[in-house]
Amino acid sequence: QVQVVESGGGLVQAGGSLRLSCVASGRTFTTYAMAWFRQAPGKEREFVSAISWNGGDTYYGDSVKGRFTMTRETNKNTVYLQMSSLESEDTAVYYCAVHSPTLPLTSRGVVARTSYDYWGRGTQVTVSS
Repeated sequence: QVQVVESGGGLVQAGGSLRLSCVASGRTFTTYAMAWFRQAPGKEREFVSAISWNGGDTYYGDSVKGRFTMTRETNKNTVYLQMSSLESEDTAVYYCAVHSPTLPLTSRGVVARTSYDYWGRGTQVTVSS
């Protein structure tokens, strides 16, 4: 059974940093791209970042470019999202997702929720101003 579990969320002051982790289990995900999305209350789920299976390619949403960094430890089926210079607008539930292995990884495709086969339950990030 595939499981995707996020951790590391919490309350942080504006300007601070936080690192999220996501572990995928239940099969070998070493050749799968992965991503982070987020959803604020009353808003659509928004693409944050994605990373290719070997970490060679990364993608970021415009609102987080230059502030967030996504990395992975492929042998541990784990990805991370280092978030810096946090703003109140970053407050949301952050979800980790596993990209479909049958779809090509493209800058246009990574932002679509339909490109992902498995999702975690999310971790709450709250940024106080």
